Amino acid sequence: MDKELLKQQVCAAIDASAAKIKAIADGIADEPELGFKEVKTSAKVAEFMRELGLDVQTGLAINGVKGRAHGGKPGPTAAVLGELDAVGCPESAKADPLTGAAHACGHNLQIATMLGAACGIMKSGVLKELAGDVVFFGVPAEEYIEIEYRKKLLEAGKLHFLSGKGQLIYEGAFDDIDMAMQMHADKNMPRPTVSIGDSSNGFVGKTVRYIGKTAHAADAPHEGINALNAAMLGLMGINSLRETFREQDVVRVHPIITKGGDFVNSVPADVRMELYVRAKTMTAIDSTHSRVDAALKAGGDAIGAETQIVTLPGMMPLNCNRRMNELMVENSRKAYPGVDIKDAGHFSASTDMGDVSHLMPVIHPFIGGTDGLLHTGGFHVVDFEAAVLLPAKAFAMMLVDLLVDDAKEAKGILADFKPILTKEEYIAKMESYFS
Repeated sequence: MDKELLKQQVCAAIDASAAKIKAIADGIADEPELGFKEVKTSAKVAEFMRELGLDVQTGLAINGVKGRAHGGKPGPTAAVLGELDAVGCPESAKADPLTGAAHACGHNLQIATMLGAACGIMKSGVLKELAGDVVFFGVPAEEYIEIEYRKKLLEAGKLHFLSGKGQLIYEGAFDDIDMAMQMHADKNMPRPTVSIGDSSNGFVGKTVRYIGKTAHAADAPHEGINALNAAMLGLMGINSLRETFREQDVVRVHPIITKGGDFVNSVPADVRMELYVRAKTMTAIDSTHSRVDAALKAGGDAIGAETQIVTLPGMMPLNCNRRMNELMVENSRKAYPGVDIKDAGHFSASTDMGDVSHLMPVIHPFIGGTDGLLHTGGFHVVDFEAAVLLPAKAFAMMLVDLLVDDAKEAKGILADFKPILTKEEYIAKMESYFS
C-alpha cells in the first residue's frame, strides 16, 4: 500500500479519537502522582492500551506500562514513550493538596501523545503493512525528586537505580526495543511549534548530611558545633568554584537544604541537603562532582562537623539521532503544514531519555501549544491540537516511515548507529557513582 495513504489513515484515526485522547490527558492532570507512586496513572494508561488491543505488561520499574503490537511480518521494534509522573509544584491550580504534585512539566501531554499515536496505528488498519513491532511505553519517575524516599526503595530492594528509565534498562525492559521517540512540552511557546533537540545535560545526585553537636543557642553556643554553619560554608565553597566551570561544559550545581536544624533555640546539629551536579558530558560531570565534594567537606572541616556525602547515579546526557530528527520534521509539517520548526540545540536540563540514547537511536523534540515556564504554576496548555495531536500524528507517521517497505528506514538507521555504551557498560558506569 502507498506510504502516504497509510499516513493519511493514521492521522484520520487520531482525529477520530481526539476527544478520548484529550480525556486521558485531562484525567491524568486531575490526579497527579509523583515518581514511583503513579498507581492511578498507570492503571488509566493500561486500561486505554487494553481497549486498543495492545498486549500489555504492567509493574515494570514499579509502575511502568508497556503495550506491544505486532506488524504484518518480523522486523525491528520502534517505541513511543510517555512519562507517567508529575513534578512537585504546589502553586499549580491542579496540584494535589496533599503531595504538591502537578503536571507542570506536561507529562500528561506526553502520555496523551503516546496514546494518540497508538490510536493512529491500532485503529487505522496499517499495522499489517508494517515489518516489525510497535511499542507504546508509559514510563515512571523521570523527575528525579524525593531522593530520600527513593533511597529507601533502593534499600528495600525495590529499585536498583533512582530514575524510571534507568531502572527499566536495568530490568531489561528495553532489551526488546530497537529505537524510541518521546516528546516534551515546550515553555512559553503557544504557537504550533516543534523544536528539535540535539543534546542535554546529564547529572549525578547527592545527599549531604552535616552532623554537629547541639547546645543552647544563646546560653552556651561555644559548647556546640553548628552544622548549619558548616552547610553554609559548603555552599559558599561551591559558589567559589563557579568561576572555574567552563562554558562549553554547561555545568549546573543546584542544592536545597531539606533540614536546617530542629529548634531555633538550639545549635543545629543535624543539617541535610540534596543537590545535582549537571554537565554536558560524563567527563565534565566526573571532574566537577569530585570538586563539589571537596567544597562540601571543607565546610564541615572548618566548623568541626562530620560531613557525610552520598553520591547517586542520576541521568546521562541526551544524544538525539539525526535521521530520526529529520523524519520528525518532515512528518510534523505533514501533520500541521503551518508549524514552526526550531533548532533547540543543547538544553541544560536533563532527561533519563539520555540513558536510553546511549543504547539506541532516540529523539526528544519539544512541542509548542503551551505557555508559561515549566515546573511553575503558570504552565498551561493553550492549543491542545498543537500540544498533543500534532506530535501524536508525527510519531504515528514516523512509525509508518520506519517500518513500511520491510522496515528499510529503521534498518538503515540501526545499521548506521553505534551505541555509546552497551547495556552492561551502562549499568557498570551508573553503579560506579554509588558511594
